[in-house]
Amino acid sequence: MIQCWRLDDRRQTLVLGSQRDHLAEVIYWGPKLPDDEDLSTLFSVHAIDVTGGMLDLNPELSVSPEATRTFPGQPGLIVRATDGTQLLTKFCLERAEAGPGTLQLVFWDEQNGLTYTARFAINAQTHVIEAQSSLEAREPVHLHWMSAPVIPAPQLSDEMIDFAGRWCGEFQLNRTAWSPGMRFRENRTGRTGHEHFPGLIIPCRGATNTQGQAYAFHYGWSGGHKMIAEELPDGRRQIQFGNAEHMEVAPRTRFETAPLYITFSDDGLNGCAVAFQRHLRDEIVHMPDAGRARPVHFNCWEAVYFDHNLPALKSIASRAAELGAERFVLDDGWFGRRDDDTRALSDWEVDPRKYPDGLDPLIEHVHSIGMTFGIWFEPEMINPDSNIHRAHPDWALGGEDQILGRNQKALNMALPEVQDFLFDRIATLLRDHTIEYIKWDHNRVLPMPDAAQTRGSYALIDRLRGEFPHVEIESCASGGGRIDFGILKRTHRIWLSDSNDALERLKMQHNASLFLPAAVTGSHVGPRQCHTSGRVLDMHFRAWVAAQRHMGIEMNPHELTDEEAAVLQRVIGWWKQNRDWMMKADILRLESADPAIVAEQQMATDHSRFVAFVGKAATSSQIAPRPLRLTRLDPDARYRITLINRDSASGLSRGTLTLKSESVDLSGTYLMNHGLTLPWSFPETMWVIEGLRQ
Repeated sequence: MIQCWRLDDRRQTLVLGSQRDHLAEVIYWGPKLPDDEDLSTLFSVHAIDVTGGMLDLNPELSVSPEATRTFPGQPGLIVRATDGTQLLTKFCLERAEAGPGTLQLVFWDEQNGLTYTARFAINAQTHVIEAQSSLEAREPVHLHWMSAPVIPAPQLSDEMIDFAGRWCGEFQLNRTAWSPGMRFRENRTGRTGHEHFPGLIIPCRGATNTQGQAYAFHYGWSGGHKMIAEELPDGRRQIQFGNAEHMEVAPRTRFETAPLYITFSDDGLNGCAVAFQRHLRDEIVHMPDAGRARPVHFNCWEAVYFDHNLPALKSIASRAAELGAERFVLDDGWFGRRDDDTRALSDWEVDPRKYPDGLDPLIEHVHSIGMTFGIWFEPEMINPDSNIHRAHPDWALGGEDQILGRNQKALNMALPEVQDFLFDRIATLLRDHTIEYIKWDHNRVLPMPDAAQTRGSYALIDRLRGEFPHVEIESCASGGGRIDFGILKRTHRIWLSDSNDALERLKMQHNASLFLPAAVTGSHVGPRQCHTSGRVLDMHFRAWVAAQRHMGIEMNPHELTDEEAAVLQRVIGWWKQNRDWMMKADILRLESADPAIVAEQQMATDHSRFVAFVGKAATSSQIAPRPLRLTRLDPDARYRITLINRDSASGLSRGTLTLKSESVDLSGTYLMNHGLTLPWSFPETMWVIEGLRQ
């Protein structure tokens, strides 16, 4: 008997089918099918042929492929009894529970006493499907590997795109050709990682940012993951995502993957990007005050580092407020005897040498000049040179002879006493002071992967969120080392990178927009000479790059010349005037005929307006700029186009282009098919174009 189920939104259909009560398999995922499509017929024609050198029947590429079905590729589940014996599963359908936009399939393995459940939910507004697997056992078992529900990859695809990176160089795109065999990526660092963002995009042949079909995946887990993209000998392809192998160090009776977020687009990579941006912003992140405008940040880290001096900090805060900052964040160095990064982590008590009257004098000053106050913690870490480590060396995760990272160890977050200690210390600060914001850092990888560590960290954040629902939390891990939908379910902002180099940021932000909306992506105007690259960049460029996302400042503002301060104030003022719609806008990556250009278009949700940021990352190979095509406009509408920073044009831009002197009205058809021809510019500069629908 064949049983089939489907999930639909306006754009896509996902169909699963099962025969003879075997584990279900995805038999269709793509553009929306007609409502009257015969799913049993789909199942019957889905099967591939059999020829010489093959089995007499092709094993199912199911939601959890089984070795006992002679599946020739990587299985979806590897589990062992407590004596080490591998349990070869043979699941049979027990029941299916379908509701509006949801599907739960439950399978039972009687011999091994195992229940496997695959759950799916489709969001009709964001076009994101959440898929999740769980396993229950009669007796405790050891889990080696469990994938979220396995999804077949499209055949008309020549490559896959996944993500690598490093500290100060996050979100680098890898393009890998499909070929027989397996693309295997595993992150065993115990956190999401700069190097291992858990995302995958599979463009179909000919797809670009703005057109064609694409399939995208994101695994929402902060503790390290494994990805398999495998092409079988028969040509079929499978995608698996789950926690890194051996993450569960103890036998248990229940296991669960994190949600796997998937989406299909017939509008190029931008269709996938917008789906993820909207889903994260509207369904996963829950702001304490959703109606409040996102405030301009000032973070004091690159202004003072560990040299905390109350008069100097007050002066810096006052200058930041004059520039337009609305939130002051006190970074590392306020606690214990924290004069450098070798000591005092976990001693979360205010340093009386630096703050003899406590934090209140600084907080009161910050409030008096119209800013809210935030503070830095790194709760999951501990320095060997700290009072807490001396009192509780057993709280540290890993062996005594482990390699330190940034002179620190990780705390064992699975221990209830560690969670209680951290909650008490953090809660005391939050109760005793008017603190509206926490920058939550995580500056080293773990000595070993352990899912209990991630669950413990989640539990602590959830407990603090419950007790202090008004406090916003920023996820930072040496910059972008812990960015995923799992941590963002508990936080409200991410620090994309420790690099405030605007040129590096331009590229990182561009790639990160495939998953992240502007509202949660922190971007700061850094010092004139960047502290991580040594590069010196013009204030216009630094300010406009920061204005592409949730804007902030991170420098000593007293270093600014009058001209630099005026530029920064103007850009911050523009950002404040536009933030209400920009923080809800869709970020669309633009195709550029000039590879030196990195461009994006931020489109208002009602399509009444847009702003395009056109960054020049290098010297162009041709003399004059090539036209830049826009996207997702109404072909028949007219748009008032204004180059809002035309006053920054170089003297070498000698032509009489109309955009350099006035606004113009152009049709959507022209803008999308010919594009805008912009003035000449130096490398490391930005043009900013506003468009208003007439």
